[in-house]
Amino acid sequence: MNRRFFRYYYLRFIRLQGDPKEIARGIALGIFIGITPTIPLHTLLILVLALFCRANKLAGWLASCVVSNPFTFFPQYYLSWRLGTWLTPYELSWERIHEIMAIITGHAGFQQTLAELSKLGWHAIAVMVAGGAALAAPFAIAGYFLSLYFYQAMRRKKQRQRAEIMAAYESSNDQGYP
Repeated sequence: MNRRFFRYYYLRFIRLQGDPKEIARGIALGIFIGITPTIPLHTLLILVLALFCRANKLAGWLASCVVSNPFTFFPQYYLSWRLGTWLTPYELSWERIHEIMAIITGHAGFQQTLAELSKLGWHAIAVMVAGGAALAAPFAIAGYFLSLYFYQAMRRKKQRQRAEIMAAYESSNDQGYP
């Protein structure tokens, strides 16, 4: 990933508007969904869950794009598989993981991808989702608190700047300027 990628997303996050808690919930939701192995459904899940969580949808979508991209989803799926195999009573072979990755990275349409994933069976889906949720939870929690702190600090800085501008404006009016 190059510098332009990080700069682009940094500027997108900086320009988010709204309540810091809503933005933080959106970022946490986006991180959680982005790390879980639900790639064909990320955007849909974020939009639906953001309504119930009163989270910022754009923040969720942006966070999901940052944590789930072609450079990160291979390690995420591997770790999800390892954790899911450890947490659940089901066994999922590495060959099945290759099948999942081939389906996701293939250029099939949305409906065809869902149809192929549904053929894997509930055991494979349970292993991957359980592992993904266990992997995503700590990152989502950390993302919530870090982004909440960041956006509250940004809001305080903007309020301080506005107060300084107003004070300067009022003092210039007190000196007799029209």
